[in-house]
Amino acid sequence: MKKRALISVSDKTGIVEFAKEIALLGYEIISTGGTLKVLKDAKIDVIGISEITGFPECLDGRVKTLHPNVHAGLLAVRSNKEHMSQLEKLNINTIDIVVVNLYPFKETIMKNNCTLKDAIENIDIGGPTMLRSAAKNYQDVVVLVDPKDYDSTLSELKNGEVSLEKKFYLMYKVFQHTAVYDSMISGYLREKAGIKFPEQIAFAYEKCQDLRYGENPHQNAAFYKEILPYPGALTQAKQHHGKELSYNNINDANGALDLLREFDKKPAIVAVKHANPCGVAVADTLSEAFKAAYESDPVSVYGGIIAANKEIDEKTAEQISKIFIEIVIAPSFSKKAVEILTKKANIRLLELPTINSPIKDDSYDMKKVVGGLLIQNYDDRLMEELQYVTNAKPSESEIEDLKFAYKVVKHTKSNAIVVAKNKTTLGIGAGQTNRVWACAQAIEHSIKPTKGAVLASDAFFPFPDCVELAAKAGIKTIIQPGGSIRDNESIEACNKYGIAMVFCGMRHFKH
Repeated sequence: MKKRALISVSDKTGIVEFAKEIALLGYEIISTGGTLKVLKDAKIDVIGISEITGFPECLDGRVKTLHPNVHAGLLAVRSNKEHMSQLEKLNINTIDIVVVNLYPFKETIMKNNCTLKDAIENIDIGGPTMLRSAAKNYQDVVVLVDPKDYDSTLSELKNGEVSLEKKFYLMYKVFQHTAVYDSMISGYLREKAGIKFPEQIAFAYEKCQDLRYGENPHQNAAFYKEILPYPGALTQAKQHHGKELSYNNINDANGALDLLREFDKKPAIVAVKHANPCGVAVADTLSEAFKAAYESDPVSVYGGIIAANKEIDEKTAEQISKIFIEIVIAPSFSKKAVEILTKKANIRLLELPTINSPIKDDSYDMKKVVGGLLIQNYDDRLMEELQYVTNAKPSESEIEDLKFAYKVVKHTKSNAIVVAKNKTTLGIGAGQTNRVWACAQAIEHSIKPTKGAVLASDAFFPFPDCVELAAKAGIKTIIQPGGSIRDNESIEACNKYGIAMVFCGMRHFKH
């Protein structure tokens, strides 16, 4: 039988060169549609698919390769005498190489004016079918879905034949590619159908980079991104300086961005260390916000991550340059700021113009557990209507501080308490196994006096002990969700000490 290759690609990268090389090796080339024209224009001898099937392409090209003359030629096991005898009786030739990549579904749905009709029209049917047929018979058929594999495959072909090991690898790439392709389609249709939590679910991600190691040096790791660009995500940031990000850098930076999204108007600085905020401030200028955030905890911020919602200017860059910071993320950097910060060899500068973009409504918050996956919608709300439950009532400025503190405590590991004043954190108690420890930690770690400050709790007070600690520290106002069967005990304690307490009706556990 003749050596035959079937080529039908949407991505034409390197295909002319590949086709010329296999033609020199004696392969008869079959092709379809646009690929056929490209190869003919390159003066390559090529046979149209209709000559193989004996049937014209029809339905606007929807049916081209879905034919026994194609799939029998792909699926026949060469070592199976019965298979080969049947091919001979049916006058069907084997196909030994398949080069196919699929309709540009991703590129289509990324267009602003993409309609459902456009998307569906770009769902490939014949391509995946050919790929799967060829891949199933990997021991006999070389199947290529990625232009990056052309050169290495040609090298083996020129040496006689492609190794079984290589064929197996190419088979794997086919099923990986079609799985991702199908998951993109199902994800798009799931969104259009308004289905949040289907009975079965699949996600498509592509690798950004291999990481030096994971959370610890003995763990291997890689960073993947969603197939479609996500505004405001770390995957969209452009790095201008410094070494590659580590696993922990990425995790911490993501936490910083989550909190920063809460502040979309006045200049804000978020400092994060080990996935918890360690200094947060809002001010009239970015440099003032940085100064306040840094001074709230200069020990913890060392080696941490800084995220800003406004351009890093010269004055702010000067302040940052005086301390060791791992990463600075901002929508932009002034030219002078870049000159100042790049003098520090190890600092990473990440520019993310869409840094203030909100989380999309259809986004998932996911956590992998052994043998399973937890999925929920993002915690994109802050509070319900405020309830003023004590005799003392907060002033307007205190209400603003309460809202600020509640934004910060929402993004702090539970159990969490945040003490703040003048839209600046004073002390943060994070990740404690009981609330009174978190409260004590937040107060004790406050460098500045806590008298007249506000206190935020991510969940209700089951006992009045946190109120008693707050009273000793001079805390003037408390915000918490409320909802405990012992709410009255905390309210009575606040009334006893003259503290104003506000219920906001929404808990924010973070694990």
